[in-house]
Amino acid sequence: MRIHCLENVDKALSFLYEQRVHLENMGAHDIVDGSPRLTLGLIWTIILRFQIQEIVVEEPGPGAATRSAKDALLLWCQMKTAGYHNVNIRNFTTSWRDGLAFNAIIHKHRPDLIQYDRLSKSNAMHNLNNAFDVADREFGLVKLLDPEDVNVETPDEKSIITYVVTYYHYFSKLKQETVQGKRIAKVVGIDMECDRMIEDYEGFTSDLLKWIENVIETLSDRKFANSLKGVQEQLAQFNSYRNVEKPPKFMEKGNLEVLLFTLQSKMRANNKAPYFPKEGKTISDINKAWERLEKAEHERELALREELIRQEKLEQLAARFNRKAGMRETWLSENQRLVSQDNFGFDLPAVEAAAKKHEAIETDIFAYEERVQAVIAVASELEAENYHDIERINARKDNVLRLWNFLLELLKARRSRLEQSLQLQHNFQEMVYILDSMEELKMRLLSDDYGKHLVGVEDLLQKHSLVEADINVLGERVKQVVQHSQRFLEDGEEGTESYKPCDPSIIVERVQTLEDAYAELVSQVKIYKSTHSNIVFQKATESTLCIVFVLMNACIVSFRCALLSNVAHAWKSLASCGSFTGTWPRRRTGSRRWNRSCPKATSGTTSPPYICCCPSTRALRQRSRATSPRCSSTSTTARG
Repeated sequence: MRIHCLENVDKALSFLYEQRVHLENMGAHDIVDGSPRLTLGLIWTIILRFQIQEIVVEEPGPGAATRSAKDALLLWCQMKTAGYHNVNIRNFTTSWRDGLAFNAIIHKHRPDLIQYDRLSKSNAMHNLNNAFDVADREFGLVKLLDPEDVNVETPDEKSIITYVVTYYHYFSKLKQETVQGKRIAKVVGIDMECDRMIEDYEGFTSDLLKWIENVIETLSDRKFANSLKGVQEQLAQFNSYRNVEKPPKFMEKGNLEVLLFTLQSKMRANNKAPYFPKEGKTISDINKAWERLEKAEHERELALREELIRQEKLEQLAARFNRKAGMRETWLSENQRLVSQDNFGFDLPAVEAAAKKHEAIETDIFAYEERVQAVIAVASELEAENYHDIERINARKDNVLRLWNFLLELLKARRSRLEQSLQLQHNFQEMVYILDSMEELKMRLLSDDYGKHLVGVEDLLQKHSLVEADINVLGERVKQVVQHSQRFLEDGEEGTESYKPCDPSIIVERVQTLEDAYAELVSQVKIYKSTHSNIVFQKATESTLCIVFVLMNACIVSFRCALLSNVAHAWKSLASCGSFTGTWPRRRTGSRRWNRSCPKATSGTTSPPYICCCPSTRALRQRSRATSPRCSSTSTTARG
């Protein structure tokens, strides 16, 4: 067994020699034999080599030098307890007696384990027990020291160093683990950050592309509001989109490019394969989608501008329609009031003047039809352009048409009433003409000239026949006038109010006056006719007596002419025989004169005077005798 112990100790010493640990006057048999001095020396040497010698602390600041293990451990303790109250480590003996240094080192690394503010410098045993218990319980550091070993006037330096070294190695290992953890965490964090950046890129790209598609779909909609205000609101929304909604998305697009570049750079910096986006989510795809968005935005703006111009034109057209419709309604209403007035007058010139004025009004109104049609054309144009307030436009257009049609009806009714008034005045004028004719005929019938002889009476009879014919014509005219007048007295159809050009009593009065005048004329004609018949009979009797007298004188003259002719032939015969010479007997003064106009009386100078007995001469002589005063006196004598 001794040999085995010697071999084991020898192996340990050989390892120490290999680690260049200086061992003076020490062999394996010294340790196996149990030399206390040499054994403790070896243990301290091992502790010093493998626990204390590895301690290297660089003093911060310029010109810092590397210290020995002991000084480095002392410096580490000073650095960890700097700033703690009542702790001033200057060595590894008296500076540790009160236990505050141990508690300060633990509190520096784990503040949650010790309430340093409650510790007191005067209570050294409590402080030492608290530090040793916490180190054993929380860190697994074995209590190499007892509080009684430390709370002495001069604690053992090597024992303090050995126990403090356990603190150093534990907290150094904890720091290394923390650093390694941080490094691992950093690597993992880089991977996680890259994954997060990839996820963010893909998510932001998907959201951005989805937003672009939705906006393109919205901008491609051409169903604009059907009003100027609505289009203006849509244009305001479009401008708000360009000024408010779009800029953040444009920045997001730029951020995606930056994010992808940063991600790829970070992955290359960490020796990783760079990330390349999937098809449809690359930067070029985003740029193409953005170009389509710009195009849709431009087309939307043009369409909105065009629709805005169209709506402005429609509003201007509607304003013009309202202005024209208002003017037409005012004009039509005024003309309706004008046409509704029946101030035609009460005589024919006034009614004729009213008729001419009405014709002028009709001309103006019919000429105004073009303006009414212009209003209808504007309304039709607004309806064709789908104006938003077309119901009001159509209602006003219908009102204008209603006023126009009502005006035409009033105009037609006024024309009818005017024609009736004109017909009535013509009828009254005809009555005046008939009455004048009746007065003229009455004057002719009241004449005392019945003719001085039969021819004059015959002429008067012919004139009287003409008067009777005129009276008959007047009778027909009176009948026509009366019939025409009856039309103005008749009522209209049932349920309708008939127009009366004047008071029916005036018509009745004038008709009655005309009929009375005609009846008086007819009675006057009858009286004149009976009186004239007696006179004609008297004139005819006188003419018959004159004719008888003239015929008797003619017979006497004819007989005398025949006798003288025979005597003349006898004398002529005697003269031709020469048995008679002498001269013609002269005519007596006051006897009949020679008819120089007769050809027989002027046939020769040798012929005897010849008394003309031609039928024409005789007829002329009879007519002259009939009109001679002697004949009149004879007729008067015969009448007496």
